[in-house]
Amino acid sequence: MNRTEQEAAVRRIMHRTVPRVPPELHADAVRRGSRLLRRRALARRLLWLLLCAAVVLFAVWALTARPWEEPPSETTPPLTDW
Repeated sequence: MNRTEQEAAVRRIMHRTVPRVPPELHADAVRRGSRLLRRRALARRLLWLLLCAAVVLFAVWALTARPWEEPPSETTPPLTDW
């Protein structure tokens, strides 16, 4: 049998029979898919929680350190009783 005859024979076999999926394969796919969705949802929630914690920590640091204010000068004393 040459290649074209083999391909024709395979096509005849494929067109003749209806492909069947084993029933346990569907259940396994559904179980794995739902597990994957649960893991992704959990990872997404953890990332959001981490992001919110980082924002809160940054806000607390910014309010206590006040990086936008100029530090007091240490070279000259402050002027009082002027």
